[in-house]
Amino acid sequence: MNLAIITDSTCDLSQEELDSLGVSRVPLYVHFQGKIFRDWLEISPQDIIKGVAAGAELPTTSQPSPQDFELAYQRAVQGGADTILCITISAELSGTFQSASIAKEKAGVPVTVFDSRGANLGAGEMIRKAAAMRDEGAALDTIIQALEGIRDSNFVLFTVDTFEYLQKGGRIGRATALVGSLLNIKPILTLEDGLIAPVGRARGNKRALREVVSRLQAYRTSHQGELIINFLHIQDPNAAERLKAAIDAAGISYRGGKVSEIGAVVAAHVGPGTYGLYAHTVPRQPTHSASQTS
Repeated sequence: MNLAIITDSTCDLSQEELDSLGVSRVPLYVHFQGKIFRDWLEISPQDIIKGVAAGAELPTTSQPSPQDFELAYQRAVQGGADTILCITISAELSGTFQSASIAKEKAGVPVTVFDSRGANLGAGEMIRKAAAMRDEGAALDTIIQALEGIRDSNFVLFTVDTFEYLQKGGRIGRATALVGSLLNIKPILTLEDGLIAPVGRARGNKRALREVVSRLQAYRTSHQGELIINFLHIQDPNAAERLKAAIDAAGISYRGGKVSEIGAVVAAHVGPGTYGLYAHTVPRQPTHSASQTS
């Protein structure tokens, strides 16, 4: 099996990492200031934040077309692929999964489209795992089982610095946004069934940080296996580093620890100053005593 792995731009892995993994991506689109840009290729979170601060209307986003995925599948086949795995952003957040699924009818080789039920590093960790297993020669069914394990234990927590983007995007009401801003309330948000959902709130950044750490501790208690955590932010790496330091200070043991910036598509919906984490668990590898003999 010569397996090609394709994803979309909301995984937010850098181009350098995707190249090293042997994974290609199909960009989503950002509509901003009267133009259409390809996520990460032609627009960054900084472009949006600077534009909005200067008075521009908030951007909107749209999924790739089936034709965009058809081209990606064609390139993979031309490169020698006889099987394709496409990992996408949650179907509840975007029509990207649907476009990728429609396109597979014209691929000419078997295509499995996998709904990550997440975004950003939730999908990114699945891509890393799939690429590693492919390179080890794992069968596609085995890879899918591993991805399902990550998806089933995926846990995201994040908070935002401003309610403006959530309110204008229709995810919270105007009254909630106004009161939250006046009282310096920081919502604690997660993904439930692939959708953004509130799980708590705190007054001020310090309390929000403690709330996120407390909820991670509860997750750790209820989930067996080795804990993997990666950190995310929008134009505020120091906030992600503060969260990382708070988790370390709480004595929570984990692997991973990468800090990544969220791309323009997700940034368009949550705004600057957003930070948080993606976590999941994996089964612990059995250990063998050094004195054991065969």
